[in-house]
Amino acid sequence: MNILIFGATGMVGQGVLRECLLAPDVERVVAVGRSATGQQHPKLQDLVHKDMYDYRAIESQLTGFDACFFCMGVSSVGMKEPEYKRVTYDLTMAAATVLARLNPGMTFTYVTGAGTDSSERGERMWARVKGATENALMRLPFRASYMFRPGMIQPLHGVRSKTPLYDAAIVVLKPVLGLAHRWWPDRVTTTEKLGRAMLTVARQGARKVLLDPADINALGS
Repeated sequence: MNILIFGATGMVGQGVLRECLLAPDVERVVAVGRSATGQQHPKLQDLVHKDMYDYRAIESQLTGFDACFFCMGVSSVGMKEPEYKRVTYDLTMAAATVLARLNPGMTFTYVTGAGTDSSERGERMWARVKGATENALMRLPFRASYMFRPGMIQPLHGVRSKTPLYDAAIVVLKPVLGLAHRWWPDRVTTTEKLGRAMLTVARQGARKVLLDPADINALGS
């Protein structure tokens, strides 16, 4: 498979990238982002692109892919809805619309979050915006699209969050997260299982389109 990853420098993206590079059936991985991953691997190509709302300059480099793992995302803390919509809905759809046109046979996976509001009418702003993004993605003419809704995520294999406060919290809670993953598999997953689950749906699909932590853990086992 040839894989595109958006957001490979974030915590989720790092884990997904690791699993892609380890997978024997993945021949090529292109990481698209505003900065390079900083990693060196025969399979890996960094595609640094500053304007994540306009892909006209690099369209020729975005063809021939079997799957896209879209791992970009920001916290909604401190944001008003129009601002959060721009960096969530608008940013995601800018990339996905181009990819659907260039790679109609592609499987597209999008990382949202547990509690995402598919009705788009709930009280939580972030959940409404994420729900609208999911719904719009599922209307695009991809071969298949899957919405990953992880709850708590335990980073493994040296994966770190780029958000200092979140990274510090993970360090403090590391022993608890390990136990939580074993005790509550319907609420907690790992970066390893998340990456493996994405590869599974790219290879063979899944029975559900909206995947919660229990689904992710089952697919990633």
